[in-house]
Amino acid sequence: MTSVVISGSGLFTPPHKISNQELVDVLNAHAEKYNAEHAEAIASGEIEEKKPSSGEFIEKASGIKSRYAMYKEGITDLNVMHPLMTKNDVEQPPEMVTMAVAAAEQALEQANKKASDIDLVILGSSNMQRSYPAMSVEVQSILGTQGYAYDMNVACSTATFAIINAYNAIKNGTANCVLVVNPEFTTPQLDYSNRDSHFIFGDVATAVVIEKQASATSDQQFEIVDTQQLTQFSNNIRCSHSYVDHCYDELPEDNSYFFQEGRKVFKELLPLVTATISEHIANNGWQVTDVKRMWLHQANINMNLFAAKKLLGREPEFLDAPLILDEYANTASAGSVVAFHKYKDDFKSGDKGILCSFGAGYSVGCISLKAV
Repeated sequence: MTSVVISGSGLFTPPHKISNQELVDVLNAHAEKYNAEHAEAIASGEIEEKKPSSGEFIEKASGIKSRYAMYKEGITDLNVMHPLMTKNDVEQPPEMVTMAVAAAEQALEQANKKASDIDLVILGSSNMQRSYPAMSVEVQSILGTQGYAYDMNVACSTATFAIINAYNAIKNGTANCVLVVNPEFTTPQLDYSNRDSHFIFGDVATAVVIEKQASATSDQQFEIVDTQQLTQFSNNIRCSHSYVDHCYDELPEDNSYFFQEGRKVFKELLPLVTATISEHIANNGWQVTDVKRMWLHQANINMNLFAAKKLLGREPEFLDAPLILDEYANTASAGSVVAFHKYKDDFKSGDKGILCSFGAGYSVGCISLKAV
């Protein structure tokens, strides 16, 4: 039977860092301006007053202290409040492609592979900057990989689902060595005047190389022991905008590409996540005490701590389920892979871990890993 391993990983961190306080300053200035301009309507109860925020509130609610961005200019400007970007010429790759390539080059180096060794590229992301041609094919062209490529999207579970697709392709014989890239260019989707969500996301890109163990030559390898996937429809996390928006006579005032009912998500999604991980561990014939580490989706500190405590039956220590939220914020589907990339080097042969994502859909992707 063919054993399949993750033989390398890569991480691209954008050049600009934005603190909570910087976002709070512009949000509060916007709220003050809005309230002054609409004082009569607020006083009459026609519209609601915009409330201020604080860095302490954000950190307590989410665990987030900062985030990285491809473009900082504009986000913290009261007169702009979105990333200032210049649309690339059609001959220039979009940001998501350049981010993916940077992470891929690092993953290839760690895996001790050349681009020509890759015969499938999967690009997964929660938002696609371009519908077609597939950005994965442009990544393939820039790197010089072989075979074929495609894009995919399962919201915040895209990275794990893409890794599972790569694993299945190798098992089925349709690929030998797969590059999975997850560029998450999330900052343009936010409404920076929305107190509930303006702080949530950050930009990042990750990459992993997946191949037959027989061909792997890297210093550290993780065998993919088993996989599990689950989806269940919910509208509680959604993007309500699309390419058909220009066809409507009227559009909602909310210009955010991200909306969630946070309390409903916490209440409904976490039981699915913990039940799926527990079932997944049991299907392997493992006990939870056999699992050295869980690299979980990085959406909210309270969700992660709740899930880890429920699964472990005790208060988790940091390395039981490491958090990267404080530095990177929510990086959509890439979050669990960021945690894996940064907190895997101490694994020794035989050590076991669970890579898990969860998010809109609802969706849950579980991958059990064992250090070779």
